[in-house]
Amino acid sequence: MRRLSALSEETQSWRELERKVNELTELIDLSLQERDVSLEQEIHSGVNQISSHLERLDFQLLLSGDYDKRDALLAIHAGAGGTESQDWAEILLRMYLRWSERRGYRADVLDLSPGEEAGLKSAMLEIKGSYAYGYLKSEHGVHRLVRLSPFDADHARHTSFALVEVLPEVEQAMEVRINPDDLKMETFRSSGPGGQHMQKTSTAVRLTHLPTGIVASCQSQRSQHRNKEIALRVLQTRLLELERAKEAEERTKLKGEHLTAAWGNQIRSYVLHPYRMVKDHRTGYEISDAEAVLDGELDEFMEAYLRSQLGKGK
Repeated sequence: MRRLSALSEETQSWRELERKVNELTELIDLSLQERDVSLEQEIHSGVNQISSHLERLDFQLLLSGDYDKRDALLAIHAGAGGTESQDWAEILLRMYLRWSERRGYRADVLDLSPGEEAGLKSAMLEIKGSYAYGYLKSEHGVHRLVRLSPFDADHARHTSFALVEVLPEVEQAMEVRINPDDLKMETFRSSGPGGQHMQKTSTAVRLTHLPTGIVASCQSQRSQHRNKEIALRVLQTRLLELERAKEAEERTKLKGEHLTAAWGNQIRSYVLHPYRMVKDHRTGYEISDAEAVLDGELDEFMEAYLRSQLGKGK
């Protein structure tokens, strides 16, 4: 039903464009027949509307991957550097929550590991909305922050790193089959918000896939059963990503190239001192309004990345 709804929406968009073109064509014919120059402004406005519509449809071509229409799971991991990097991870979490809000997406925090003094060691978000993964896949990689430290008495300049992972959600259990014997389940008390019930009972769930060692946990729900369901879905998503990575590795071997998303290979830098700038190192796109970016204005970076990938045939 979700796929049918998406296809119906796409078809409706093209039909709406067809209607606008037909109406504009009739208007142009009328203007030529009656030599009515007063219609020129209306024709000009119609042309601009059609051009804008075509640009939106053209951009959708950038989101034509197998998983682009799906919801996404986004994980943030603080890098080395203790409190500095953990605070940076929390800033990134807020940035993606704000971006989701701007787009009208629903974002739920599934798992949260607070930092020792401030910030976060890690966080897992579930972001639901049309093309959520298609847009967010541009964010996968290492994000670098340069600023005057609020935690340093000397206010020295610090560089912090955080890793962002973006995964497409599994839509059908058949996509990834897990043998129950391959699962290890642990329960623990929630360390995040949620009231006394979550704090006093072991509702949080951690699942370990024994053959691969992949771990998934959830503590956002009051029910242990519900947390287990979500953790299992996260685990399936990570296993799907593992299969995709294996396939990608085989393809890169055939192409004779090898790419890694390792620490140090930052995709984007956020500089707050001595000047203000956010720059994506993959596309060269940069903007001086760092505050707006950290407040969730990421669409221009995402579009620049997607267009660069289309140019590479990926």
